[in-house]
Amino acid sequence: MFSVNRRNLLAQALTLAILQPLSIAMAQSSRNTDNTMAFLNRKLHVDGLEFNVRDIGVKEPALVFIHYMGGAGRTWDLVAERLSERHRCVAPDLRGWGESDKNATNYDLNTQADDIAAIIQSLGISQYILVGQSMGGKIAQILGARRPSGLKGLVLVAPAPPTPMEVPQEQKDAYLKSYLSAEGLETALTVLTHRQLSAELRQQVIDDTLRGAVAAKRAWFDKGMSLDIRDLVANINVPTTVIVGDADKVENEPGLRRELGSRIKGTEFIILPGVGHLSPLEAPDELAAAITTAIARTP
Repeated sequence: MFSVNRRNLLAQALTLAILQPLSIAMAQSSRNTDNTMAFLNRKLHVDGLEFNVRDIGVKEPALVFIHYMGGAGRTWDLVAERLSERHRCVAPDLRGWGESDKNATNYDLNTQADDIAAIIQSLGISQYILVGQSMGGKIAQILGARRPSGLKGLVLVAPAPPTPMEVPQEQKDAYLKSYLSAEGLETALTVLTHRQLSAELRQQVIDDTLRGAVAAKRAWFDKGMSLDIRDLVANINVPTTVIVGDADKVENEPGLRRELGSRIKGTEFIILPGVGHLSPLEAPDELAAAITTAIARTP
């Protein structure tokens, strides 16, 4: 989540403050009152845990959205709404986040890639593109490197790099502390965003982050961000597009070109002007357009 040359800025700001049998248990709501398409909230069971999955649209290839550390499936709502006429859009709450089960004891990124694969299988999706942001981008890299059947492409939105991010333990502790209080998150938002979010979206970020399991947060800072998958990503063999804002204080184009562009053959980059790290909330129109451009590269 945190690139090396931005880490000090983030530290200063934050310190201030597999498959098993699955079943679809429930789906709620399919149409808005004006008869436009609306999100289904599905409850799936994977590896003994219950997952909440937001689902809208019907056409394949489907877009499978994987949220950032601190987010939830609804982080993608504004983007998915813009793409759902052309693609089925599926956005799970990862284990420990949103309305998904918070009783897990394992938050390893490889296990979370297993979760995504199981959800895709459970929903009967045959062709899909993975769209992962930040931590979700690293999970997408892991799953993409397995070359699963039906995968047509990767779209990595300000993704965590495949290389380990070496961060002193006291700095990791400061990161975690900031994600445990509304005050800390207000400070974090000054780093995570460039454009001003509406009051409603700011509150959504705070609520989703505070709602997350402490163990899920700790696992990212203690293990996930330092997980080395640099050799693994060389196995990715589908069209890959990296989308990043030029005002992102967490990840940046030069670092991602170095860490990802040099390891995944044919990686393309799309830069969003004046956009920070939380592009699904800051710039849903621009991000949806960029994803559409990326999709056009897939077979």
